[in-house]
Amino acid sequence: RPSSMYPDVPFGIFLVSGRNFLGFHVRFRDVARGGVRLVLSRDETAHERNLATLFDECYNLALTQQMKNKDIPEGGAKGVILPDANFVAKKSKKKNSNDNVLFGSSSQSPAAQRSCFTRYLNALLDCMLPAQCGIYAGHMGGRKEILYFGPDENTANFMDLGAELGKIRGYPYWKALTTGKSVKLGGVPHDTYGMTTASVHTYVTELLEELGEDETSISKFQTGGPDGDLGSNEILVSKDRTVAIVDGSGVLYDPVGLHREELIRLARRRSMVKEFTRSFLGPDGFLVRIEETNVTLPDGSKWRTGAELRDSFHLTKYATADLFVPCGGRPNAVTTESVKNLFHASGKPKFRMIVEGANLFFSDGARAVLEQAGVHVFKDASTNKGGVSSSSLEVFSALALPDKEHSKLMAYDPDKHSEPPDFYATYVQQILDIIIENARQEFRAIWTCNQKDGVPKVEATRKLSIKINKMCDNMEKQFKSGMTEQEKQQLVRAVLLKAVPPLMIQHLGVDGILARVPENYIGSIVGAWVASRFVYRYGINASEVSFFFFMRSLLSIGGDGSCEEAPVAGTPTAKRPAGAVVGSVAEEGPPAQRPKLG
Repeated sequence: RPSSMYPDVPFGIFLVSGRNFLGFHVRFRDVARGGVRLVLSRDETAHERNLATLFDECYNLALTQQMKNKDIPEGGAKGVILPDANFVAKKSKKKNSNDNVLFGSSSQSPAAQRSCFTRYLNALLDCMLPAQCGIYAGHMGGRKEILYFGPDENTANFMDLGAELGKIRGYPYWKALTTGKSVKLGGVPHDTYGMTTASVHTYVTELLEELGEDETSISKFQTGGPDGDLGSNEILVSKDRTVAIVDGSGVLYDPVGLHREELIRLARRRSMVKEFTRSFLGPDGFLVRIEETNVTLPDGSKWRTGAELRDSFHLTKYATADLFVPCGGRPNAVTTESVKNLFHASGKPKFRMIVEGANLFFSDGARAVLEQAGVHVFKDASTNKGGVSSSSLEVFSALALPDKEHSKLMAYDPDKHSEPPDFYATYVQQILDIIIENARQEFRAIWTCNQKDGVPKVEATRKLSIKINKMCDNMEKQFKSGMTEQEKQQLVRAVLLKAVPPLMIQHLGVDGILARVPENYIGSIVGAWVASRFVYRYGINASEVSFFFFMRSLLSIGGDGSCEEAPVAGTPTAKRPAGAVVGSVAEEGPPAQRPKLG
């Protein structure tokens, strides 16, 4: 296949051929994590189409995740499971036929989905436990195969099941095997704590600060309603004048601003916009539910159904505001062709700012058109990574804490205890702090890249991801073979003190973390933190001289990687201090051209 189809070679690919299903797992780093999705088919034609694209779907989703996971230890991965084309037969003449979509012979039934997921995970656990299963593992060079899985389409309810299965199989890191678990197993639910919204809204506030604007003075258009994770939390944390919200139940609009207290009520109850009290609407406001027919709007436009209006409302004349935050919607809801509807007849954009919460709402072509017109567009791969950051730290807590301590400090039964343990609550708050700080740093890097070098913001996201991932990979190579043990320990300890939530340092100490967390995961923490912090601070064109001073500061007592004293590229550099760990990892060349470490 041409490299245009598969631009990067994955670290590992698993083909899982099971009874009644076919699956793949693709990862781009030794340490990687991504969701596992069940691809369901409505009929045999859909199944044939899904089968033909199954690997490509898995590969592309894993590669996209790799770009998003740039500042966390885990690289990108994805798993896909396609149940066989065994569909419910036409209505059986037998009275006691078991052919039903819930428990019968259909490969799409909930029972079949659970069975496929269990056998898929069991197959991968076989590879992760080769001694137990008698599987050849010589290709690993003594390393362990450690995989991490998260929820995705049709598997969100299987994450506890996955962890429990790992426990039954004797997998030592079973609590870290899956993320998105219930709090009973130490999970950190993204929606409850607004993890994804924390990063999305930080982009909004940082942008407004750069533009010198107050959030309370701007108007906002939002897709994704108060019933969803992103939509509800966006309502709860924002202070703007929201003029429209579109969700699965319909369209809610008021040009003077929707009643804030009523929106908050819906968000706290996780109710859809159809539950909005109409008496709170102004004279020009309206609520149209999807079940309505023959709809006429105040401008005289007519729609056959409310559902038709809902699907296209973001492209109508009513869809205009200072800020657009898509928190839900279909992929490619705005394409290169339809983006023209996001402009007034005069050619002026209907939105000045777009911060993407939902994945893939805009096509790349649409983003380019908007940016060229002067709209501030911030791409999903940068803005909505709060969820993956939270899951990463959920994994870390399960790896670092002994089982009994994890059960005591990071797990609780909400049916018996209304409040989580103090340790859990503090850890969650520190996760939020890290998410917000990561978002701030990446925002500043994108903004500087755009303002200083003229790189479009969407392109800056891509370039930052590539630069960080490449540098991280080179860091891990040096970490494994290019450093003395003394240098390695010095670097690891310096980074862990800064990269790990303070609560874990206080509770376990660096030695306690090193004693339990797998070595390859530690190496990934170091590589991701150093690479992301260096690139965020000094940009995509930073020199190796800047990296020298960054590392020198990092390894000094109390250093944070600041290097205000770094000379301009091309000027003489200071003599390397004894014990400093410095290598050409920003842009690794042939071995003969790389300065040795130590």
